[in-house]
Amino acid sequence: MFSTSSQRKFWTFSDESELASQREKHNLEFISRHGQHLDEHQRYNYFLSPEEERQLLKQYELHLKEFCKRFQPPMPKGVIGTAFHYFKRFYLYNSSMDYHPKEILATCVYLACKVEEFNVSIGQFVANIKGDREKATDIILNNELLLMQQLNYYLTIHNPFRPVEGFLIDIKTRCTLSNPERLRSGIDEFLEK
Repeated sequence: MFSTSSQRKFWTFSDESELASQREKHNLEFISRHGQHLDEHQRYNYFLSPEEERQLLKQYELHLKEFCKRFQPPMPKGVIGTAFHYFKRFYLYNSSMDYHPKEILATCVYLACKVEEFNVSIGQFVANIKGDREKATDIILNNELLLMQQLNYYLTIHNPFRPVEGFLIDIKTRCTLSNPERLRSGIDEFLEK
């Protein structure tokens, strides 16, 4: 299934430099659109560099992870993995100076809940958000279509979590290994990294 998926076709890249060039391209596009009135030195001081954007997004990825860990009811790992994919994909073709990562983060998690069939209403979802919940609802619902458009509606994510579960079931039914569940902590740690 993965071999014919949109994930492999449109979201698998040959190396890290290809990703870096995409990020740099969109960073420079934003700066050229909004920094026409500034000279080169002022642009450098006023706007984020591609590396600064990357560091900012890494920080928000940690926030995404923490938000998902404290979410009630507990969120399945597949939903968290899908939300991470959406967040990273969105900012591969957009600048964090254009769209605030905090808003996109919440939208990614909400859309991942829907796609992965983790059924929570928007009310249940925003109950997990600190601050103005009515404003959060408006932001999430207003950004949902934008997010799907930026992902080109390729919403299916092939996470490793289901195959690992199937593999553990196979080990339990076909092998004589005593207590295959002891492998789970090492597998979870590996996937977490």
